[in-house]
Amino acid sequence: MTFTCARLLALPTILATLASTAGAQARPPIRQLGAVHASTTDSLGMVNNVRALPGGTLLINDAASRRVLLVDSTFKLISIVADSTSSTANAYGPRSGSLIAFRGDSTLFVDAASLSMLVIDPAGKIGRVMSVPRSQDAMLLAAGGLGTGAYYSNGYLVYRGMPGLRMQMGSSGTPTMPLVADTMAIVRVNLQSRAVDTVGFIKIPKTNTNMSRSDDGKISITIEVNPLPVVDDWVVTSSGDVALIRGKDYHVDWMSPDGTHRSSPKMAFDWKRLSDEQKVALIDSVKAIRDRAAAANPGQGNAMAAAFGAALGMGGAAGGAAPQMVMSFDMRGGPGGPGGPPRSGGAPQIMAPQINYVSPTELPDYQPAFFATSAKADDDGNIWVRTIPTKPAPGGAVYDVINGKGEVVERVQIPENRTIVGFGQGGVVILALREGSTTRLERARVR
Repeated sequence: MTFTCARLLALPTILATLASTAGAQARPPIRQLGAVHASTTDSLGMVNNVRALPGGTLLINDAASRRVLLVDSTFKLISIVADSTSSTANAYGPRSGSLIAFRGDSTLFVDAASLSMLVIDPAGKIGRVMSVPRSQDAMLLAAGGLGTGAYYSNGYLVYRGMPGLRMQMGSSGTPTMPLVADTMAIVRVNLQSRAVDTVGFIKIPKTNTNMSRSDDGKISITIEVNPLPVVDDWVVTSSGDVALIRGKDYHVDWMSPDGTHRSSPKMAFDWKRLSDEQKVALIDSVKAIRDRAAAANPGQGNAMAAAFGAALGMGGAAGGAAPQMVMSFDMRGGPGGPGGPPRSGGAPQIMAPQINYVSPTELPDYQPAFFATSAKADDDGNIWVRTIPTKPAPGGAVYDVINGKGEVVERVQIPENRTIVGFGQGGVVILALREGSTTRLERARVR
């Protein structure tokens, strides 16, 4: 969602301006990321994730263009691994997929629509096709655009689970949204036995969604969000440890490949208290950003409505088919069903969602250390967490580099308007620069 992305990108600047500078803790000094030494020249859409391979080659998941590309260390195109065109033998699929580092130097490409995983060799050739472990988790395995989708580790796929939710349709024909928990499980699936176990739970952003239906059958949606939630994040490190980064007090809970658990001490952070006045100013600033973004892209609301319609099974999905969702839709007692009004003219019209925000009193008293989906694992056993700035500063985002002991050993600032989308061997960092509707990738050094 364009206006949502713009709002989130601007939040760090707002928070840094609002935050007090009192009570700073000792933390490593900020250093700059190493120089950029290569950049893409081809036009890319929305890059969900990348997979760095030996020799500097790179698999790029261009979800907006629905294609997977293999490029060399200078970003010169080697081959198109998967594409959406009919002339390509290996089709990308109708919806976004995700890349997962698999055994050795092979890679899994998850196609949620077909409930399958393509096994790609280092040369970009598809060797075989596997089914996803559980059909209800296909979309989460393919959720690279939401940050961490999934990892392969020691014979397991590790990913964020999702409980099955059942949406009911009332007698008036108005869907009733189920209550969604503010925690989600991190699970492991054994690819041989398909046995599932839970690693732990993380706190996620919670959104309250309500629906109402007018007399003419139109469905209105109201979404209430918290622009500054206290959340957790997670990664699987190169050593195979599952790391749960806790947002409440900024420490890491670990589960080793042998199943043992441990917790590292709280990490130093420059915690900033938000006054009541600052909370009100934050909500007002976020609303202003949303309104400007919506005015610049008036069609975005209709796109959101279509997405809701597809999720509800009311049409609007690519290819005319509704996506497979973990949320099912019970039509019993609703339109066309027993006790409900008849459905006329096909599916009901869904209006553009109305975005509201929680009361300023529901914002946290202390600014969180990070937003959701801010953590990345490098190839050296470290975790990089994109932190929320606590005071105004020039330049790009600053990442805390956390070692295997749960200590912040470095703070690294990347160039402005960039995000880290992956790491490669030998201290390589892959950056994404969003330029309007296109993305440019850059290859830099850690130092």
